[in-house]
Amino acid sequence: MRPQDGPGFDTFKWVLIGVGILVVFVLLVVFTRYLNLYLRSLFAKAGIGLFDMVAMSFRKVDPALIVQARIMAVQSGLENIDTRNLEAHYLAGGNVMAVVTALIAADRAGLPLNFKAAAGIDLAGRDIVDAIRTSVNPKVIDCPNPASGKTEIAAVAKNGIQVLAKARITVRTNIARLVGGATEETIIARVGEGIVSTIGSAHDHKEVLENPDRISKTVLAKGLDAGTAFEIVSIDIADVDIGNNIGARLQADQAEADKRVAQAKAEERRAMAVAAEQEMRAKVMENRAALVLAEAEVPKAMADALRKGNLGVMDLYRLRNIEADTRMRGSIAGESGANPGDQDRPPQSGPVKS
Repeated sequence: MRPQDGPGFDTFKWVLIGVGILVVFVLLVVFTRYLNLYLRSLFAKAGIGLFDMVAMSFRKVDPALIVQARIMAVQSGLENIDTRNLEAHYLAGGNVMAVVTALIAADRAGLPLNFKAAAGIDLAGRDIVDAIRTSVNPKVIDCPNPASGKTEIAAVAKNGIQVLAKARITVRTNIARLVGGATEETIIARVGEGIVSTIGSAHDHKEVLENPDRISKTVLAKGLDAGTAFEIVSIDIADVDIGNNIGARLQADQAEADKRVAQAKAEERRAMAVAAEQEMRAKVMENRAALVLAEAEVPKAMADALRKGNLGVMDLYRLRNIEADTRMRGSIAGESGANPGDQDRPPQSGPVKS
C-alpha cells in the first residue's frame, strides 16, 4: 500500500473537490447574474468586463446603471466618458442617466458641454436635462408670476394715471452661468422693476399706450440678465390697461387732510375764544366786586365828614335827592341797571325834603 493511498490523502482529496465545486458554483452564479449585462456591454463595445461588474458590486455601485449609461454614450459617439467618472458621479449622489442624456443632447445641438461641467451642474441641484432643453428651445416666463397672485404690474405715470402692464420674457439657459447664476425669480423681479421705472418716467400715460414697445426696448437695453443663469432673448408687452387716477385720489386725500387740519385749528381758536370770554367775565365780576366795596366806603366817608364838619346836613339831603331823581329817570327810560353799582348797592331811603 502506497503512503498517498492512506486515509489522510482521501480527506485532502475530498477537500479539494469541495473547494473546486464551490468555486465553480460561485463562478456560475456570477456568470448567470452578470451574463446579460456582459453580453450587452460586449456587443455594444462599451468596454466593461465581467470582473469590472463584480468589482462595481463590491464598491456599492449599480452595474446595470453604469452599463446602460456607458452604452448610451458609446452609441452616441461620446466614447471619451470614462467608466470611473460615471462610478464617481454615482457614488457622489448624482443622476448618472441625466448627465449622460444632457451630454448627448448638448452634442447633438452643438453646445459646448463636457462631463465635468455637466456633473457639477447636476450635483448643484439643477436639472441639467431641462437646462439643455431650454438652451435649445427657449421658454417663456410671465411677468408678474401668476403663482404670486398678481396678474399685472401697476405703475404710475407723471400725470398721476395708473398703468397696468403684463410682460412675457423669452429666455434661454446660459450653460456657462448655470452654476451660481440667479434663477427665474430674479429675472421676473428685475423686469418688473424696469417696467415700473419706465412707466414712471413717462410724462403722460398716453405715451405708454401709444408705444408699448418703448417699455420692452428700454428694459431690454438694461442688461437685466447679468449674473443670472439665463439669457434674455426678448421682452414682449402682452397687455396694457389703464388703472385708477392716483393723482386725483392723492389730491382728494390731501384736501381732506387739509380740511381736518383747518377744522382742528378752528376748534382750537374757538376754545381759546371761549376761555378768553370766561376770563373777561371773571374780570368783570372782580371789578364789580371792587366797585361794590368802594361804594360801601362812601357812607363811612360821609359820616366821617359830617362828624368833622366838612359836610353839612343840607349837602347830604341834596345828594340823596339827586340819587333818587337819577334812579327815577332811569326806571322811566327803561334803563335798568344804568348804574353798574345799583344792583349791589344796599337800599337807600327815599328823597329827603327840607
